[in-house]
Amino acid sequence: MSPSLPSSEFATRLDAVRGNFADTDADAGVWFSATSIEYLSGFNHIQTERPVALVVTDDRVELVGPRLELERASEVPQIDHMRSYFDYPGGNPMGTLSETLAKLGVERVATDADGAPGVMGYQGPALSEFVEVETQRWVPRMRWEKTDAEIACIRESARWANLGHRYLADFTEVGAHPATVSQRASMEASRAMLDTLGDQYVPRTRGGGPVHAGYISGSETALPHGHTPNERLSEGDAIITGATAIVDGYYSELERTMFLGDPSDEDEHYFELMLEAQDIAIDALGPGVPVDYVDHVVWEYFEEQGVTDLARHHVGHNIGLGAHEPPYIDRGWTDHCSDSDTDFTESDAEIATGQVYTIEPGFYTETTGYRHSDTVAITDSGTETLTYFPRDIESNTISTGR
Repeated sequence: MSPSLPSSEFATRLDAVRGNFADTDADAGVWFSATSIEYLSGFNHIQTERPVALVVTDDRVELVGPRLELERASEVPQIDHMRSYFDYPGGNPMGTLSETLAKLGVERVATDADGAPGVMGYQGPALSEFVEVETQRWVPRMRWEKTDAEIACIRESARWANLGHRYLADFTEVGAHPATVSQRASMEASRAMLDTLGDQYVPRTRGGGPVHAGYISGSETALPHGHTPNERLSEGDAIITGATAIVDGYYSELERTMFLGDPSDEDEHYFELMLEAQDIAIDALGPGVPVDYVDHVVWEYFEEQGVTDLARHHVGHNIGLGAHEPPYIDRGWTDHCSDSDTDFTESDAEIATGQVYTIEPGFYTETTGYRHSDTVAITDSGTETLTYFPRDIESNTISTGR
């Protein structure tokens, strides 16, 4: 049975934000972020020029949005009512929100933003033109620590990401185009996932399938965020893969450095250094450990090996409803938490049970990149690595049949 979030998860989240009202002068909470709206209510949507706002009072959950979302919102049990405007700019999004707040008797709100974001060209008035506002960041902070139900979704995501990755390796051959290999692997893994789960799968996609598996190859691997090159695969190519699956809104991350044909001596050298760096990072994780400590120990290893000039990014990041979420495993995290411009506390500088991290230290020569990424959950006693595709160089070398 595929995991999905029970309604009790949303009840707990709503109770938590309502409990925060006591620390403010607000009569209600308002959220414009699509991810925060999904987290609190279970209503997921594509954020466009048509603003959507969630209003939470002590006893009501109401949604304001465009008419085209009305039917979908009516199917969400956590939403008591939706008030709609027809469209933008012909409709009046902020006016409709203002009317909703007035009907609920709300005069002051705690909001994640003073108005809808300027997505896809939207321009509109600030919320503070209609009611008194104070800003809050409650939901982004709540998302750091995952419940057992959330981790079950991420674990299931890792399962299907592993299948997508297996297809990637199976379909990769000299002369293939990386774009078409990625499309084929994603399609086959998505088909298997949908056939296996049937009506247990909670839809979260439009057009595309729930599994995505792909890679960059050749010289593009030297760029941490390289593009898929328009060149067919050749003997000796290095490949950096990426695979994930969306399960009731949650993601995992699986990446591997692979070789098409026998790797060179230089490839083997840098691959083993990368693998050791990832081992060091995973071993350093645990509840109560300073987040930045993990990045520090990896950097010390890079210094010992003389490869700091090849590093391009920090060790990893939290993952869940978003592909990237804080905390970030970065040497500056403790200083960031103590910055007066943030709302963080001392305890936010430490790893906590329920957080889920990608662990992806890497480095990049002028021609080739070397990076694995695994998704690791923090438990009471240590860690659980949720992704499980083999990490050794033999398992990540694709035979060319010579």
